[in-house]
Amino acid sequence: MKTAPILSLTVAAALAAGLAASALRATPPDVPDSLEALGEALFFDPNLSRNRTQSCATCHDPAYAFADPRGAASPGDDGSSLGDRNAPTATYAAFVPPFGKNEEGEWWGGLFHDGRAGTLEAQAGGPPLNPVEMGMADEAAVVARLRGDPIYAQAFPKLFGAGVLDAPKAGYEAMTRAIAAFERGPEFAPFDSKYDRFLRGEAELTRQEELGRLLFFSQQFTNCNQCHQLRRSAVDPEETFSDYRFHNIGVPENSDLRAMNGITTADLGLHGNPGVEAAADSEGRYRTPTLRNVAVTAPYMHNGVFEDLRTVILFYNTYNTRSEARKINPETGAPFGPPEVAENIAMDELTHGPALEDQRIDALVAFLETLTDQRYEHLLGE
Repeated sequence: MKTAPILSLTVAAALAAGLAASALRATPPDVPDSLEALGEALFFDPNLSRNRTQSCATCHDPAYAFADPRGAASPGDDGSSLGDRNAPTATYAAFVPPFGKNEEGEWWGGLFHDGRAGTLEAQAGGPPLNPVEMGMADEAAVVARLRGDPIYAQAFPKLFGAGVLDAPKAGYEAMTRAIAAFERGPEFAPFDSKYDRFLRGEAELTRQEELGRLLFFSQQFTNCNQCHQLRRSAVDPEETFSDYRFHNIGVPENSDLRAMNGITTADLGLHGNPGVEAAADSEGRYRTPTLRNVAVTAPYMHNGVFEDLRTVILFYNTYNTRSEARKINPETGAPFGPPEVAENIAMDELTHGPALEDQRIDALVAFLETLTDQRYEHLLGE
């Protein structure tokens, strides 16, 4: 499987990436006077990483729909560490329900691919302490950085009360609350894609896009909405295109990425979430991602194993086609690899509907492109 040459990034390059991302933010007031403004400052601040080279925005780049375009996984603050999973878009993350069980008794929600961060606040607190991400030693080290910044030293007591930065736990929780408040803001969920404008009568879909829309929401001709539709109506203005449940869809291992990390054990997904009982049927399951901005947030799947959106649909189609020629990964010229975890594959959902010919596959890609927020439409086709 192909991955981008991300290990060649040096600390200097990582710093440049962080500074470039920082330049994209709106200039906040001298002392942020709201949780959202403070969260924005924190989101773009590379000083919250061990070597002061990486911010939240480094791996969730606002120029690329708050995803990381640099490769299958993101390099860490030390310039050599590498993650084992793809950094998902942070757009529309505020709509992910808290981790738990839904009305049907199934695990759903939570942030990260395995749902281990129950809330947006918990997710915001993860990267600074992750040794292969921002690499800070502990909460106290992060809060010391906050306390040493004259702007934060004024903003935190103003917004959270006097002495909030004197206690590491309280200060760290305040930081995560501010970042989460920023991520709940309209910049992350504008609902202004061509699809949204179509629903409001402000835009028309092409014939190909309309065919893709009909196929996507069809109960008969595709399996897309088996996992990528939460609301009952096909014209709901706040559809985020995820059921937020956990499924094993048989994604092949990204052997290149795992080799670079020196990892030989399988990634078990939900099974590694400490909030889940250690049951075998949780192995290999990952939370269904939103499809909003999917056309501009490559690479794809939890491990970044596919580089092109059309390849993803061809992979799904392997469960329904009998043609061996249709089971070839166009990115490698070889058959799609076996699933990393062969148990618990969601065959009922994956085999729902007939095989798709090229015309319908292209129509689905065209429809998925209409889910791109207006500010990112210039990225389509790049």
